[in-house]
Amino acid sequence: MTWFTVLIAVVGLERLAELVVSKRNAAWSFARGGVESGQRHYLVMVVLHTALLVGALIEVWLRRPAFLPVLGWLMLALVLAAQGLRWWCITTLGRQWNTRVIVVPGLPRVTGGPYRFISHPNYVAVVIEGLALPLVHSAWITALVFTLCNAVLLWVRIRVENRALDSLPVAASGVLPDARVRP
Repeated sequence: MTWFTVLIAVVGLERLAELVVSKRNAAWSFARGGVESGQRHYLVMVVLHTALLVGALIEVWLRRPAFLPVLGWLMLALVLAAQGLRWWCITTLGRQWNTRVIVVPGLPRVTGGPYRFISHPNYVAVVIEGLALPLVHSAWITALVFTLCNAVLLWVRIRVENRALDSLPVAASGVLPDARVRP
């Protein structure tokens, strides 16, 4: 169980790193006239994602489920794959990536990287991680509750995000203009 606690702590630190990047990118976006949408559901998202980490720990420490090697190692591989997909999304979007829904008028919609294949690849990573992370140590209650709550949240979030993104032009090349890399 100690190693699972370490895993959750590492994922928590990764989430904090995301928030640092997000805050920097939000300031960049707002300085360029960025418009935020969906503020009402953002706190729910923060609470739910925090509850995933805390819930998985509490469930494992209280229920003390057995570590099932086949399930555990497969779920760990999925967690790592989800992290890879998430950071591919972050690097592809560059300064436009954010944990909030902020669009900068005039910047084109990104259609490169994983966005070539699916409109919201980061949410694929979130769904995979939300199911797989607790199941690394058989915390099936947390996996089930998070997955159901997250489905409702993503239904709201994706609708908000699609409305906001509809205001952006699509870049012909799928790559952001040079403005993306300027400080």
